[in-house]
Amino acid sequence: MSGHHDHDHDNHLSPIEARVKALETLLVEKGYVDPAALDAIVDTYETKIGPRNGARVVAKAWTDPEFAARLKADGTAAVAELGYGGRGGEHIVAAFNTAEEHNLICCTLCSCYPWPVLGLPPVWYKSPPYRAKAVLDPRGVLADFGVTLPEGQTIRVWDSTAETRFIVIPMRPAGTEGWSEEQLAGIVTRDSMIGTGLPSVESRR
Repeated sequence: MSGHHDHDHDNHLSPIEARVKALETLLVEKGYVDPAALDAIVDTYETKIGPRNGARVVAKAWTDPEFAARLKADGTAAVAELGYGGRGGEHIVAAFNTAEEHNLICCTLCSCYPWPVLGLPPVWYKSPPYRAKAVLDPRGVLADFGVTLPEGQTIRVWDSTAETRFIVIPMRPAGTEGWSEEQLAGIVTRDSMIGTGLPSVESRR
């Protein structure tokens, strides 16, 4: 993810986020918490543990047609089969990418996000610029992330709410025939499950 998405959005904190930030600052100042350790924990949940759950869902959908059908019919129940669910995942809808349609997730009102399958939302997902541009210029958003889709592929934007959260099921890349579920999960990125990225095959070559 390029650096221009990493700018600080503290001035857009919600009341609860502001309270958490104040508490975090106090704990650091008192010497109870090492800020580097805290950052490492947050990074782990944001980029490693959380998205790995979703990656397993995608990999199973790629390798198990019956699971994929159940995931399309009832995302919440299918995800629960793998042990994921609970708060933030009470109603999950899986949006399957096709050659004709690419799916993009945002939350125009706040930052609703499918925590059980994607972990912590990235800072840019919560930022007003992303939330507005995703609706007004989704192709431009993808360009910001370095993603260019074929001209004929339309983009469908899904607006997460407190009631419904979404996970994008990207298309399985060519050249991955015969791969195990574990290998496939390794190329599924967090951004590809939000719709701002694609599976990263190069990372496993």
